[in-house]
Amino acid sequence: MHRDRMGLLKTGTTFLIILIVGSTISIGCGYHFSANGKPVGIEINSIAIPLVTSSSSEKGFEADFTRMIREEFISHSEVSIVETEQADMVLTGRISEIETSPLSYDSRQYTVAGRVVTHETTSSRRLKIRLDISLVERTTGKTIWHDSDMEEDAQFNVETDPLATQYNQQQALIKISRLLAKKVYLKTMERF
Repeated sequence: MHRDRMGLLKTGTTFLIILIVGSTISIGCGYHFSANGKPVGIEINSIAIPLVTSSSSEKGFEADFTRMIREEFISHSEVSIVETEQADMVLTGRISEIETSPLSYDSRQYTVAGRVVTHETTSSRRLKIRLDISLVERTTGKTIWHDSDMEEDAQFNVETDPLATQYNQQQALIKISRLLAKKVYLKTMERF
């Protein structure tokens, strides 16, 4: 019986310590999340999210990227997405950089005219996207927030089939777009 009480006391003490530490961390960070889909620290009844532009030579995905940002707001907030002329706030973004770089290599050996030749090929690449984005109050032109260096990256496999590689790169692009859309949403709605 004495052991059962000691076990309960240890369990209760451990729970109390976890509760105190968790409360201290959540209070101390200065941020809180809004579960009702309304922005924290600012009033936004409507927002315009025009097409994200790109200064990169790789074009064609701006519409998909813009759609993902809009979907993030539609699925998590009560803020109406409207045309620019009717909006309280305008969220304007420009993709300032798209960069791919080799991540890993495969070595292959071939025999050519009796000599063994080693050839290295890229087996995976990293895709990085940098976004310059801002939220502006439409009527006053006041910038609520601006981030010229919001970025995410993802890796993709390089296949022997160029179409498979292109597909893999597209999937990495979708992953990055979703991550950036979440960051944009949080920066607008949660203010950090």
